[in-house]
Amino acid sequence: MALIVQKFGGTSVADMERIASAARLVESEVAQGNKVAVVVSAMAGETNKLVKYISAISPTSDMKEHDTVVSAGEQVTAGLMALELQKVGLKARSWLGWQVPLRTDDSYGKARIKGIGPGTFARSISDGQVAVLAGFQGLSSGNRITTLGRGGSDTTAVALAAALGADRCDIFTDVDGVYTSDPRIVAKARKISKITYEEMLEMASLGAKVLQTRSVELAMKYRVKLQVRSSFTDVEGTLVVDENEILEHELVSGIAHSRDESKITLIRVADRPGIAASIFGPLTEANINVDMIVQNVSEDGAATDLTFTVNRSDYEHTLNVLRNNKDNLGFERIASDPGVTKISVVGVGMRSHSGVAQKMFNALAERGINIQVISTSEIKVSVLISEEYTELALRALHSAYDLDEN
Repeated sequence: MALIVQKFGGTSVADMERIASAARLVESEVAQGNKVAVVVSAMAGETNKLVKYISAISPTSDMKEHDTVVSAGEQVTAGLMALELQKVGLKARSWLGWQVPLRTDDSYGKARIKGIGPGTFARSISDGQVAVLAGFQGLSSGNRITTLGRGGSDTTAVALAAALGADRCDIFTDVDGVYTSDPRIVAKARKISKITYEEMLEMASLGAKVLQTRSVELAMKYRVKLQVRSSFTDVEGTLVVDENEILEHELVSGIAHSRDESKITLIRVADRPGIAASIFGPLTEANINVDMIVQNVSEDGAATDLTFTVNRSDYEHTLNVLRNNKDNLGFERIASDPGVTKISVVGVGMRSHSGVAQKMFNALAERGINIQVISTSEIKVSVLISEEYTELALRALHSAYDLDEN
């Protein structure tokens, strides 16, 4: 008998018909003799609706009250799912984050999980009950409701699986697995049967929307076996596992992309020790995350250019912070471009093979695509290109690394 955590995203519980379909998937797992815990998101669109209600009252709302409101969507779904499971003959009960309790820090709106006390919750599962937990929410040190940020239900599910010592955590969504690239753009993209935690973490952080990045981090830390599955088709999904569970690694497992990028260049920055810290310090204080960074070599030893990327949603905020600190930073002017895309090739096979980056550069050059910024890690190479070449670049690289489905 295995213990399985099943998580259903917003599209999988979008209406009563889909909640009923999700309940049948739970019923099927129970019929195999397994114990099941369920984590649910809010119905698709519900969180956005609640955020609009808040904005209508106060665009800069009290975040404690913000979290009280937006957590309500998951509460509704949890109750409806429990009722649907009871309807099909299963013993089921809904739980909220504070009832477990799922403890978080006090960062309202983007709280991080500190611990789970699953005593009563775990006993209900042992007694043959399907426990349905509202995802996305927890309890602060001051016993206030917190939320984990967008995609937080994935993190809830993985954290619960780790706390319960679950055999597997199934993430049900509107796709049937992880693909070598976005199948909406690359027609020959194929589903990956197994992918390592490291590769999935890179893919998630580089633009693949299948899993939330924090959930993959948690799964890797606690060695929770993940499976990405579709709630609409009865086919095997993609397993996210330890590297030693994959017999032979592909050179490149996938091509990821992110259109949520913007490029900023500070022209003629003083070329002296400490200048980078003085530039990125104010951005850190403004909660702006900087990604790719390139500093040009200074010929005269007096000034240089510094280029970096930020999320497109932070673009205007970043420019304002830099302009407000221009006198202290001492740059001549700002050149910026919000119309860029980050393209990344990912694969643990890169550790033992050379020439991966060169193949990427050649494939892009052959199609006249200019590379603006480059960054690398042990298992990925990322480049920044003009957004208009996104589709062409993805298809070219997918073919260059022999990832096309035969």
